[in-house]
Parts: sequence; structure tokens; C-alpha cells
Amino acid sequence: MKKHIVLVEDEPAIRDNYRVALERRGYRVSSYGDRPSGWQVLRQELPDLAIIDVGLGDEPEGGFSLCQELRGLSQTLPIIFLTARDSDIDSVHGLRLGADDYVTKDMSMEHLLARVTALLRRADAWAEALQKSDERLQRGRLALNVDRMTVDWDSQPIDLTVTEFWMLHSLVQHPGHVRSREQLMDAANTVLDDNTVTSHIKRIRKKFIQADPKFDGIQTAYGMGYRWNAHEA
Repeated sequence: MKKHIVLVEDEPAIRDNYRVALERRGYRVSSYGDRPSGWQVLRQELPDLAIIDVGLGDEPEGGFSLCQELRGLSQTLPIIFLTARDSDIDSVHGLRLGADDYVTKDMSMEHLLARVTALLRRADAWAEALQKSDERLQRGRLALNVDRMTVDWDSQPIDLTVTEFWMLHSLVQHPGHVRSREQLMDAANTVLDDNTVTSHIKRIRKKFIQADPKFDGIQTAYGMGYRWNAHEA
């Protein structure tokens, strides 16, 4: 069965270009030009992946709003933001709202398709993992249930996105060992640039600090990557 992708983009020419390229790759594509029409369909049946433009018609941040609405329905639906605005502020804001990836419209179509493929592959891998018995990982005050994709710190739940979960999982598997940004991307089974990986790590830290202001589990190895603090293991 073909994977179903929903595309929400307000510019007809761009929307058609993306739709045609995705359909040529064998995907089933539903496309919409604004947030209300996209949400009307998405809230009834979720696709396998959503590609959403940040600015939608008369809603400059309509894509951010739609992402929040979708995250209310599913924490695991792969979501990619599209935007013409290549700014770190937009990128961090989008990731904070729960998007898995962020692509500017000047990137090549092949680049976008590679990210779509990676996110769908990851979603399939996670679905397969659910069929297995629970795998648990305990590191001091941290507890991960891999198959349920839950994280607890001192028995307090930490709500992570799929990308964040797999990056954290990669770090805590071997406390004290540095994981490069490339290794973290591989662990999350997605394609991101260095700045986006950094944004994800900052978000993970922030969520733990909200639960524990003294949290120091994720350490930066400057010029190399990140490590899980062995003292927290």
C-alpha cells in the first residue's frame, strides 16, 4: 500500500511541484492550500507524514498552529516544515512546537525526498518495535521504555518527540561516550543539519531542566558532539 503524505502549501505552483515529485516516488499525496482545509481532513484521518508550509495564506504562522493541532492528536506523526524564511528563529520555533524536520524551499527536491524517506523509514521501524516485548533502559534517575517510547526522570514523565527520544537513547546507551551530530542523526534515522541537531539537544535539555533545575545529564563535547554524564548513570 502506498504511503500517504499530506501537503499543506498555499502557493499553487509550489504545491503542484512537490505533489508531482512525491507521486513520482510512489507516494499517495493529498494537498491543501490553507490550514482550515488541511485540518478538516487531518483531524479525521492521519496520514503517514505531513509536509506543512509555515506561512499559509493570511496566517503568517498558520503552519505552526497546524503542527500544534496535529501534535495534540499524535506525538509520532512525522512532520516536516517548509518555509521560504531561512532563519534560526523560525527553525527553533518550529522544532519547539514538535516538528521532526525543517526544510527551506531553496533546498533541492532530492534533499526533501531524502528527508521524507528517512522519516517514513523511522516510523516503520518504530511500528515494528511495538510488536516486540518491552525494552527498558535504566540510567540512575533516568528510565527509558524503548518500545513505549516513554522517558521518566525521578519517576516524572518527560514528554519527548520521536526524534528527541532516539537522540537521547543514543546518548544514554553508553554514558560518558561522545556521540557526534552524525551519529545522533543516524540514531534518529533522519537527515538534519548541524544547527537542527543542536536545536533538538537544547529542547531535550530544557524539558529535563523544567522537571529538575539541577539537571546536568547531557554534556557538550565542544567540536565533537554530546555525551551523557556518566555520573548520572
